[in-house]
Amino acid sequence: MSSWLGDAEIDFEFRPGEASPVHTDDPAAAAAARRFRDVLGRFASGVTVVTSTSGGQPVGMTCQSFSSVSLDPPLVLFVPAKTSRAWPLIQRSGTFCVNFLGVDQAEVSNTMASRGVDKFADVKWQPSTATGSPVLDGVLGYVDCTIQAVHEAGDHFVVIGRVLELEMTEAEDPLLFFRGQYTTTEG
Repeated sequence: MSSWLGDAEIDFEFRPGEASPVHTDDPAAAAAARRFRDVLGRFASGVTVVTSTSGGQPVGMTCQSFSSVSLDPPLVLFVPAKTSRAWPLIQRSGTFCVNFLGVDQAEVSNTMASRGVDKFADVKWQPSTATGSPVLDGVLGYVDCTIQAVHEAGDHFVVIGRVLELEMTEAEDPLLFFRGQYTTTEG
């Protein structure tokens, strides 16, 4: 598929583990794409893992595109890539849980962003009360949701979820993503 950037392919990582190929054979367009990535990389964001179950098995994906939407009713959103392998499984379940990662959970983020591994082999979790989606140990908090709406948006989907349950833990310091790498509020 041709994009506004042309036809050759350049990889950009907007989110941990999510390479986003940009198609262009025009050096000026490639430079514009690089600038787009670099400028947007200046926006620090928290790192989350979106979880669900599929066929009785846990499913998860790292996602930094997460936001609150509404207080009444309580709505949140996250933005998975159309190329995500986890998203179709989460969509079919109709439910998801957004886990807010703590400062010491970069490895959890990397594991959930990987492909071809048992993502939950070394990750401790328990099912949420509302949907049974995995709540990861050590997170700062979580929101457990049903899928209310899904909208196409370029090479991603915007997923709106209705919050059924939410909780915060004793963990205090978030894992952040800034300029293409993990960082924290410490130091």
